[in-house]
Amino acid sequence: MGIGALQKLKTCIRALALAVLVLTGLAMDLGGGARAQETLSDALVFATVDRPPFAALNDDEPEGFSIDLMQAIADRLGRPLVFAPQPQFADMLNAVRDDAVDGAIANISITAAREAEMDFSQPIFESGLQILLPKEDSTLKRLFGVLNGEILALGLAALGLLFGGGMLMWVFERGRQPYFDRPLGDAMFPSFWWALNLVVNGGFEERMPMSRFGRVFAVFLVISSLFIVSIFVATITAAVTVDALQENVESINDLDNRRVATVSGSTSADFLAKRDIAFAGYANPHEMLAAFTEGKADAVVFDGPILAYYVMADSAGEARLIDRVYRPENYGIALPAGSPLREEINRALLALREDGSYGALVDKWFGETFLFD
Repeated sequence: MGIGALQKLKTCIRALALAVLVLTGLAMDLGGGARAQETLSDALVFATVDRPPFAALNDDEPEGFSIDLMQAIADRLGRPLVFAPQPQFADMLNAVRDDAVDGAIANISITAAREAEMDFSQPIFESGLQILLPKEDSTLKRLFGVLNGEILALGLAALGLLFGGGMLMWVFERGRQPYFDRPLGDAMFPSFWWALNLVVNGGFEERMPMSRFGRVFAVFLVISSLFIVSIFVATITAAVTVDALQENVESINDLDNRRVATVSGSTSADFLAKRDIAFAGYANPHEMLAAFTEGKADAVVFDGPILAYYVMADSAGEARLIDRVYRPENYGIALPAGSPLREEINRALLALREDGSYGALVDKWFGETFLFD
């Protein structure tokens, strides 16, 4: 982009920002005329983007931690402030690179690549990349979840074999064993109960089969039941174990074979790409978290504070955040290269930290839950 085009872009953005100040009545408050024009020309124009809880672009005015912090800095500097919201994160950074705004603020990670193209203030927030996962199911819920058609069919087949085996014993032992000496209608459950106890407990000594066929069949039933029970238990155990392993994520390497979501072009996308972890990139956090909510993603890797805010405000208790921070990051205020505002903003930041104003803003928007040590 040529110098003339850059200057025109900056002029347009500043004109829009100043128009906003006029509409909000600042010019009237300052008495109008030349004094108002002088004050408006002194206004700071800062780009931002929708990134709750750092910056939320509502219908009225932007709000959030970064918005309040920038306003406090502007008040310290004695400068009017207006925000120029951008549709995408990259647009916000491009406005800074092109010197079209005085700066940008949201959840902007300070990286070496960005520092080569623009300046940054002192860090305004300690952050880092974390992993968002669905809420971990209880053992009981997991057990019911693995009771698929195969396992249920196996269980029904086992009950059928026990019932059939018990009725065969009734046929073999009727008239020879008092326990089986009863009519068909009365013998169904006692025969099934006898077969079940034979398999589970080894049978009853006082109800030992008396007929030749009954003894042979009882031995066959006991031996075959060892295999049937072992297969049944092994199938359930394997299903529960696999399900538990699929939920268990202890490190970034556990994300293999999972549908991972993040924001395209973000530091988290760069982090995943360098570790050869496949991921789906979304245009912004709203689309990314919507995909997670709809079950289109098994995990999300992104800025911890934004994910923590989602868990608290929007997940309805159906999401959890892994405590570990995988790549610590610092957020800063982005400024055009060589900006004379850098030192002024840094001094204002130090003053806000010293008088407790910064801490009050952190408590207001995050509380103790989202603070990084």
